[in-house]
Amino acid sequence: MTEIMIGEAHRPGRIEVVCGSMFSGKTEELIRRLRRAKFARQKVEIFKPAIDVRYSEEEVVSHDQSHIPSTPIDSSASILLLSSDCDVVGIDEAQFFDMGLPDVCNELANRGIRVIVAGLDMDYKGIPFGPMPALCAIADDVTKVHAICVRCGNLAYVSHRTVEGSQRVLLGETQEYEPLCRECYQKAIQEEK
Repeated sequence: MTEIMIGEAHRPGRIEVVCGSMFSGKTEELIRRLRRAKFARQKVEIFKPAIDVRYSEEEVVSHDQSHIPSTPIDSSASILLLSSDCDVVGIDEAQFFDMGLPDVCNELANRGIRVIVAGLDMDYKGIPFGPMPALCAIADDVTKVHAICVRCGNLAYVSHRTVEGSQRVLLGETQEYEPLCRECYQKAIQEEK
């Protein structure tokens, strides 16, 4: 156990991205990594977009109800102001942040801070979402996690929206979205036409 704690405590600054569709376990993985860092006695700060109030206004909460305290913020620049003496910074729902987030993450990593980012890599139309493509490009490590397609059981590719609306950001859960594989997503799009 001492080896694990030393390994976690002495890792250089870097950016880790956990991405995938809804219901794939991104936030669960973020919480798992942050809890390990806390166990290793590292100073951890966690941020989430202030607009995400689905489960809690002040906690990062996964769909399976795992949770960890966080600071809701409106701008990625706030992360720099609030994480000056941290060892590890966690960021959930990164797709909802502004396009300055990759620069913020780079600056933190260059200061020696471990940055762990979780977010949707694509929106409900299968289009790369917000700052996530840039974050994946600059990351030292990218973990793509997959939900299971609710129609056929294969690995999910995208979060398909099941309710009307064309706005890109629509906070929701299982009533508004379903994880689908590429083939089932194409069929669903054709059925909607």
